[in-house]
Amino acid sequence: MTTIPPHGPPPESIGIEDLFADPQFANPSISPDGTRIAYLAPHRGRRNVWIRGVDDAHEDALPVTHDTRRGITTYYWTGDPRWLLYLQDTDGDEDWHLHRVDLDDPEGAAVDLTPLDPGSRVIGVEPHHPVPDAVLVWMNKRPMFIDVFRIDVGTGETVLHHEQETPGDTVLLDRDGEPAFRTVLAEDGTLEIHAIDPGTGDGHLRSRLGGAEYPTGVQPQQVTADGTGLLVGSYQDSDDLRLVRIDRDTGSETVVAAVDGHDLDTSGVMLPDVLPPAVYTSRRTGEVLAARFVGDRPHVEVVDPHFAEVYAALRSLSDGVLATVSSDLSEMRWVVTFTHDRDPGVTWYHDHSTGESRRLFRSFPHLDPETMAPMTPVGFPARDGLPLHGYLTLPVGIPPRDLPLVLLAHGGPWTHDSWRFDPEAQFLASRGHAVLQVTFRGSTGHGRRHVTAAIGEFARAMHDDLVDAVDWAVAQGYADRDRVGIYGGSYGGYAALVAVALDPGRFAAAVDYVGISDLVRFLRTLPPFGRPYFGNSFYRYIGDPDDPGQEADMLARSPITMVSRILTPLLVAQGANDVRVPREQSDTIVASLRERSVPVEYLVADDEGHGFADPENRIRFYRAVERHFDEHLGGRAAAGRQSMGVAELVRFGAPESAFTLRRRPHPVPGPGQVLVQV
Repeated sequence: MTTIPPHGPPPESIGIEDLFADPQFANPSISPDGTRIAYLAPHRGRRNVWIRGVDDAHEDALPVTHDTRRGITTYYWTGDPRWLLYLQDTDGDEDWHLHRVDLDDPEGAAVDLTPLDPGSRVIGVEPHHPVPDAVLVWMNKRPMFIDVFRIDVGTGETVLHHEQETPGDTVLLDRDGEPAFRTVLAEDGTLEIHAIDPGTGDGHLRSRLGGAEYPTGVQPQQVTADGTGLLVGSYQDSDDLRLVRIDRDTGSETVVAAVDGHDLDTSGVMLPDVLPPAVYTSRRTGEVLAARFVGDRPHVEVVDPHFAEVYAALRSLSDGVLATVSSDLSEMRWVVTFTHDRDPGVTWYHDHSTGESRRLFRSFPHLDPETMAPMTPVGFPARDGLPLHGYLTLPVGIPPRDLPLVLLAHGGPWTHDSWRFDPEAQFLASRGHAVLQVTFRGSTGHGRRHVTAAIGEFARAMHDDLVDAVDWAVAQGYADRDRVGIYGGSYGGYAALVAVALDPGRFAAAVDYVGISDLVRFLRTLPPFGRPYFGNSFYRYIGDPDDPGQEADMLARSPITMVSRILTPLLVAQGANDVRVPREQSDTIVASLRERSVPVEYLVADDEGHGFADPENRIRFYRAVERHFDEHLGGRAAAGRQSMGVAELVRFGAPESAFTLRRRPHPVPGPGQVLVQV
């Protein structure tokens, strides 16, 4: 049996509001000149950007954005201390626009710098180092092409900086904003890396990387600070993903950072301002400081001597793992956060010139880390011998035997679970459930073999891995075989639907959150401009819906085709404006179940996209989840539990209605990265 940390007496049950309200502080960063700190905090009932001096308290801070609908997640400092930028979409449609805030007039209205037509969006934003007053913005003004534009932040003037020649190709710019490399997806799926001649613009092949093991594209892709090389995540001749430099002139490869038996952690590439990055780079020079690797606990591998001194000081501040890092241009003043399984979002300020360090804030100061449940790494083989990794979170104060179990299936599917504060795991554990998360095949972070073992295995071996995880937990004595539930979002929602269709007697309850029910329709409704990038992901792993044989196979692996086998009580939640998994995916599965009088509760958010964001509505959703699992799995009664009102929940047999929920913005990929994950 896996060694589980001892449990103390049962704490008070954690309130849903305490876990799923917006954090009081989040996403901190320091200004380039080191005089101010920016972060997200509630204002007018939504996440907004606040600014304060490095020596000031929150009481001295000013909100500089005033969003009242969506809440803000991603923002950017600029080279001009007057301006700050942020991204926002409309009702979850993912048509992201870049907005400007005047810090000299914090009460003034934000200016939309990218007034795009519907269906076009901002895809990436980077500083333009030669011109501090400008930024480079990737967007598809031409619906099928992702071009680079230079925007003068102060005036809003926008000019074409680089035009994409072929959909699916990606041009990577150096620190001067000049084209340095081009990545091309060949017909056989191979990813070709070409160096661009600065005089002629001609490309010269420098490297080929295998295709299927890079379902989300090569991550990261970053031109070196001096422009002479390209940093990429590469397996080379190994099963482990390494950080490798490809020489611009010769194509020779040099390993920059590697850890035997561990992958470079690319999970933060899609949201670098929020999640820990794969590569920590100098704000001043662009040189690599360190790289992050996957493990039972994430591992930071330092490669820069100066940062090694800084890192030694930072490590002493927390028993967690360094997460996000922000410094001023002198690289003496640092604002950093740490990952921890029981303490969410601790932020520190460190002045390396004086050695001074002080804690700035905790994201959820009302949560006591001592009462949170530890997240314990576990491992076991799949039925075909493939090693599976995961995390087990057990209720505090309850003997870990024969517990109701909830299997959490992550989305993507090309992501992975990691050691961190997981509010869903804490929420379910505090209700008396054991919580198991497993890196089923296809999950990233555990080697080339693990990823590619998922090719063609949707609703097959990927499902078997989840069943094998449940069987392991039952065999170890943690879980009661008759009280097992499954919950997942996006791909995880698909996995939940497949699980109750293929094994209707194994799961006592299921929650499908913005999940796929029809693989064929899913692929046919993906955003058109992203399709050239999907050769090594959806088309390679699932199939081509335009091929009749593959279409038939995809339908056979779609929950809507298996719906007659579903008997398990379901909770389904869906955003009406979801462009990744359109509402019809949930409408169809719910209608089919209702025709057979299968118990199904249906939440529809009419101004949401691919996930819910507004705290009030997250709370309504998790109240429904709480009641669903409590009714069908049992578990410790939660003190002060509030029931779901009829107006908030669409039940089987009740009149169709919808209530307002909003979504947390999905990561905005940088140039060269996959444009859609589920």
